[in-house]
Amino acid sequence: MKFQENGGYMEERIMKNHKISLFNRSSGIISGVKEVISFDLNEILLDTEQGILAIHGDGLHVTRLTVEKGEVEIEGLVDSFLYSDSGPGRGEKGGIMRRLFR
Repeated sequence: MKFQENGGYMEERIMKNHKISLFNRSSGIISGVKEVISFDLNEILLDTEQGILAIHGDGLHVTRLTVEKGEVEIEGLVDSFLYSDSGPGRGEKGGIMRRLFR
């Protein structure tokens, strides 16, 4: 914690590393994941240390989630990765759709 000039304390946020390892567009590991927002066969939404990450593809599955490490393993045909800088911890309020499609 850091001491603020106004006499209060401010929580210091420690950023974890964020990394994507993708093998042949069919399996991968994503680190620095804070939350799995949603997933289906065509899209996985993750809240990462670098913003909201939308993974688009076909036959997508979350095969393993390790909360303690902040890691997610995925399988399926990956077509794209798309980041949104707005969202939790970035001053934006509202639902996930508003955050992704501003």
